[in-house]
Amino acid sequence: MYAAERQQRILAEARAAGRVEVSSLAELLGVTSETVRRDLTALESRGALRRVHGGAIPVERLELEPTLATRAARNAEVKRRVAARVLAELPQGATVLLDAGSTTQAIVAQLPADMELTIITNSIPAAAVLANMPRVTLLMTGGRVRGVTGAAVGPWTTDALDGVVVDVAVIGTNGLSVARGLTTPDQVEAKAKRGMVKAARRVIVATDSSKAGDDHLHRFASLDEVDLIVTDDGLPDEVAAELRATGPEVVTA
Repeated sequence: MYAAERQQRILAEARAAGRVEVSSLAELLGVTSETVRRDLTALESRGALRRVHGGAIPVERLELEPTLATRAARNAEVKRRVAARVLAELPQGATVLLDAGSTTQAIVAQLPADMELTIITNSIPAAAVLANMPRVTLLMTGGRVRGVTGAAVGPWTTDALDGVVVDVAVIGTNGLSVARGLTTPDQVEAKAKRGMVKAARRVIVATDSSKAGDDHLHRFASLDEVDLIVTDDGLPDEVAAELRATGPEVVTA
């Protein structure tokens, strides 16, 4: 078993049980305790687990829905790579729905100054940057702003999305699994994401691999509604194959 596969298994065990212990993981995986500790350190550096004495706890138990600032600090380099790959998928002159979130914020940070796009977003932080880009036509949905994510949500948001058709929607997600599709902790934010999926001719999901196998309370799309998943090379090959079998193309950055 490769390190990436082993770490994915550890993360799945932690999320299923609520915590994991070094000794039991070593026995389960047939490796040394020191190997398990290195894996836990790697997962903690990615923001997926929090080390505790003798084991680790999944971050979901510590913080139900991390703030945008917290998420932006996790896997920052991975998100930059994913964002760069997503940008390669956006044609010049396209109309783009841009979701709120730390990965989509990384896309905004790398958007070339000479790229001409019409962007509709419910993200206040993204809009603050895009408003200063002369070749971007910026449109915003209305709605109540959630402080934890900086996203506009609610009926004003979903009504606005119901009235548009765009070339591409770039969506972030808190959870991604073959069994449950795309999920997020908050109901009104799930409705906004759902509206974006329905409005787009092409749907791109931008996410780091730590979200794979995770399920949250509210589902906003099934995988057969997704055209492309852009993630990082931490995604095990067998998981990528399972995702592809449900419909979307999967690429890693």
